[in-house]
Amino acid sequence: MNTNQPSEYNNTGQSKTKTIIILGILTAYVPFSIDTYLPAMTHIADYFGTTSARMTFSLTTFFIGFATGQVIYGPLLDLYGRKSPLYFGLVISILASIACIFAWNSSSFIVFRFIQALGASVASVSALAMVRDFFPPEESSRVFSLLVLVIGSSPLLAPTLGGYITAHVGWQWIFVFLSLMAVAVMSLVYFALPVNYFPDKNSSLKISDLAKDYWAILNQRQFITYALAGAFSFSSLFIYVAGSPIIFMEKYHMTAQSFGIVFAMLSVGFIGGSQLNILALKRFSSQQIFRFALICQLSIAMLFYIGTLNGWYGRNTIIVFLFLILLCLGFTSPNGIALALAPIQKKLGSASALVGTIRIGIAGLTTGGIGLLNVTDGEPIAGMMVVTAVISFSILFVNRKRMSLSFTIR
Repeated sequence: MNTNQPSEYNNTGQSKTKTIIILGILTAYVPFSIDTYLPAMTHIADYFGTTSARMTFSLTTFFIGFATGQVIYGPLLDLYGRKSPLYFGLVISILASIACIFAWNSSSFIVFRFIQALGASVASVSALAMVRDFFPPEESSRVFSLLVLVIGSSPLLAPTLGGYITAHVGWQWIFVFLSLMAVAVMSLVYFALPVNYFPDKNSSLKISDLAKDYWAILNQRQFITYALAGAFSFSSLFIYVAGSPIIFMEKYHMTAQSFGIVFAMLSVGFIGGSQLNILALKRFSSQQIFRFALICQLSIAMLFYIGTLNGWYGRNTIIVFLFLILLCLGFTSPNGIALALAPIQKKLGSASALVGTIRIGIAGLTTGGIGLLNVTDGEPIAGMMVVTAVISFSILFVNRKRMSLSFTIR
């Protein structure tokens, strides 16, 4: 438990449940900012007179803004507490969402998406930090799995909602919805989430001090191993998010609403994996689960790539392979975060920011490959999934004997 925790916090089961629900909703804001507009991507491309491949750069810049913002907000969360920086970032996100509505070309839209992510990123990094504010390290894998349930639920709702909004009132109203959602999140945090962290008065915003703090965190062998291995594993989710509209809507000519249904179905794999992870933690450690799930992810991705390379698979088979890969991510994602943060006792805001930056930065950059390769089918997507899984496994394999794990997480 964070040493800066106020003593008046009531750590009952009811309080824990309420806290997890609020943190889950807070964490879901960024996935909604991504998933809601995916069914509208081809419509936005048509509106600006460009291609869907070009519009994937609005995802890439969003992920870059997401990663950059977390580095900025981490120290602010340590110095000023969790809520004030959260409100500031969400206001920026609201203003950028409104700007997206009035974008005059694809380039301005891409820039506004970057700013939107720069603000929205505070929601994710503050939620990660507050998990450790409210819960001890040995409970973190379970709590992160519950948060993944909420995060994973967003693809069940967001694309369907985005497709409905696009079809009936136009894609611009998606960003009206995101603005209203940010207002609702701020209200919920203000009125319902208890304060459970005293600002660290020893924190500093000097560049030299921030660099020193980040360097100390990065020198934790367990932190950097699982942060990097988890990030490259997690990249498959972003590759799928960026590439699926092109595969299903352009190659297989699905409508926006049909794509939303398929996207929602596939998200069940991610959700299911995260909830099965809670059961698996009763018998196996986080380290064992992460390693096994990563091996499965790599094997499935290789079969996916071989089949697409030889033209063996149709639309339904591709859906099955994507489902299985997302199932694996439901195991690797929460355990990777928990294992990375486990040895950190102080500067949790900065450590959470680094985890998020590494994960989103690496995963986000992979989406740029989809635009650069001008993807039109599943082969490049499967190939990128293989490459990132190989890198993830290599990082874990090389460092497996050099880590001194702080403890075994269950």
